Amino acid sequence: MSAVATLTAPWRGLSPTVWILVVARAVNRIGAFTLPFLGVVLTVEFGASLSQTGLILALFGAATIPSRLLGGYLADRLGRRRTIVIGLTGCAVAQSWIAASQVLWSAVLATVLLGLVFEIYEPPSQAMIADVTEPGQRPAAYGLYSAALAAAGVLAGLLAAAISHVDLRWLFVADALTCLACAVLVAIALPSNEREVPAKVVTTVAVWRDRRLLLLLVGGTVFATLYMQLVIGIPLTLLAQDLPESGTGYILAVSAVTLIVAQRVIRGQGLDDFRSISVGYLLLAIGLVVAAFAHTLTIFLLATILWSLGELFLLTRYLTQASDLAPDHARGRYLAVFGLSWGIATTIAPMTVTQLLESAGPKGLWLTSAAAAVVLALLQPWFRKRLAPA
Repeated sequence: MSAVATLTAPWRGLSPTVWILVVARAVNRIGAFTLPFLGVVLTVEFGASLSQTGLILALFGAATIPSRLLGGYLADRLGRRRTIVIGLTGCAVAQSWIAASQVLWSAVLATVLLGLVFEIYEPPSQAMIADVTEPGQRPAAYGLYSAALAAAGVLAGLLAAAISHVDLRWLFVADALTCLACAVLVAIALPSNEREVPAKVVTTVAVWRDRRLLLLLVGGTVFATLYMQLVIGIPLTLLAQDLPESGTGYILAVSAVTLIVAQRVIRGQGLDDFRSISVGYLLLAIGLVVAAFAHTLTIFLLATILWSLGELFLLTRYLTQASDLAPDHARGRYLAVFGLSWGIATTIAPMTVTQLLESAGPKGLWLTSAAAAVVLALLQPWFRKRLAPA
């Protein structure tokens, strides 16, 4: 069987629930291009300094930590579908508030609210995919999930590039509308016959005592920090290099195209989770080194291709590892705890990005990030031993 056939066969056998979630998240992804521009909006539209912008984005990241935990608890207690709708509706409200803000303090409050609701929908979405798939199907299911997000990201990047020429606030209006559209699709199309788990069962699961989950959280946090440094740092780097703001939109589009094209080839190579993660970090490191020496948009686009190939190896494998650790009745909470890596990273990354840009410039920022990626690649045999089943 060819590599492409090996990849596509599991997709044909996936549950309709997976496909509905994929379509819904793709709809949301079309509008979800605001975060890379948030730092630019705070700086350009509201006059925040670079250090103020870093602090505000760090507040956003800190707010996503309780958001993720709440999403995991509600996913196991109220059900996946209801939790997804709650989270997306909250995001639409916060995005609309940012768009309507006229002064910095209002934008700051809206940004914190966005953080408090931003991650609610992730644990139930990821848990629902695991609920309806067998362990062997999960890499393909999460791969389809990421491929759909990448496909929508092509349009998202082009829309971001177009809208950014008019008014950056319209980015947040577009994101609010797609959040609402996604919430409606989930409410109508996803099955409603979920079994609610009694609160006593949910609260007595000893998630924080699982040492393998906590170790995976450490590794995932480093990866998420590198990822968020790209999301936050690339627009600010382009600004520092006097390159057009619309360049971020083109970078998003190229990243998405890379993920789509490479999906069918690379994921069919038979690498296990740890080898995949090692290769991903090395590709990510190469892309970061190229970004460190880039001075034109063309070179940044080349770097984008390289780090996007790395992300392809990394994103779905970390999710697969976390879902495989979880018992069925606590999957939402397990994925929520693992997902704290993104909240921690979103808190850390704005400060590391702005401080390194001020002290060492773009070259120092991206070379430091590349060194961290190489260290993680070399540590994967160590992770393999300690994450093995007891």
